Amino acid sequence: MSALDQRALDPAALPVPVRRTARRRPSPVLLAGAAVVLFWAVVALLWPHLVPYAPDVQVPQDRFLPPSGAHWLGTDQFGRDVLSRMLAGSRPVMQVAPAATAVAVVAGTALGLLAGARGGWLDEVLMRLVDAVAVFPAIIAAVLFVALLGRSVTVLLLVIAAAFVPLVARSVRAATLVEREKPYVAAARLRGEPFWSLLLREILPNIRGTVLVEATSRLGDAVFAAATLSFLGLGQPPGSPEWGASISDNRVWLQNAPWTVLSPALAIASLVVGVALVADTLRKSSGQSGLSGQSGLSSLSGKDGTV
Repeated sequence: MSALDQRALDPAALPVPVRRTARRRPSPVLLAGAAVVLFWAVVALLWPHLVPYAPDVQVPQDRFLPPSGAHWLGTDQFGRDVLSRMLAGSRPVMQVAPAATAVAVVAGTALGLLAGARGGWLDEVLMRLVDAVAVFPAIIAAVLFVALLGRSVTVLLLVIAAAFVPLVARSVRAATLVEREKPYVAAARLRGEPFWSLLLREILPNIRGTVLVEATSRLGDAVFAAATLSFLGLGQPPGSPEWGASISDNRVWLQNAPWTVLSPALAIASLVVGVALVADTLRKSSGQSGLSGQSGLSSLSGKDGTV
């Protein structure tokens, strides 16, 4: 047997196949949800350049026109273009909902992280305060704040944020209670690491999945809550193109001109569903079995959402 044949039979001489790591493709559900959210974010920024008509211009002779080539989604009781008002109404929603969500997530994360990591009397005091806020109906709080401070975006933002802080705080506290018992936290304590450094450098990075899921979940809830409060006259003023206010203004014409109500209602539904798809995908990827608390109208009613 020749040296060439011996080399061919030698396993060590055979080329080693290169193992390729499979690239993880983004979930189609995640991409679909993110596309819907991105669409409305772009519309909220650029709606003055996208609307075919001025959203507040009244044309009495064109009132209640059905959808057509001139008015794709028809007109309302004042002859205003429904499509233009729907696009313009995205800005108030996309201003209030993300801001309220950010305030709720920051405040709730701080409270839950501090209560869960410190424990003892501080945990009891903070959680009882959170419970007191949770059981107070946000709709009643909105009525009180509007009566005292007047109707404004700031009041609407603070009411929604206050309604969601307890939900975020409870989820973050539960995750913190699990993390603080793990060996890496004990090792950090043995090193003499300060308490605030332990919170921010050790525990917080390891519960970022919970915080991210809460942020996306509460964003969808905040969209629905903002529309609900505007529908009740506690948010945007009457005549505003904001989606909840538009539904409230046109609800009496639902049977005669359903497009005036269905268009903003479908806009709310699409954005809420888009955010929910993103939140559900993130929840599954982070290994969480479910979301704590409640969402939508139940969070505004003050019902307890303790898990």
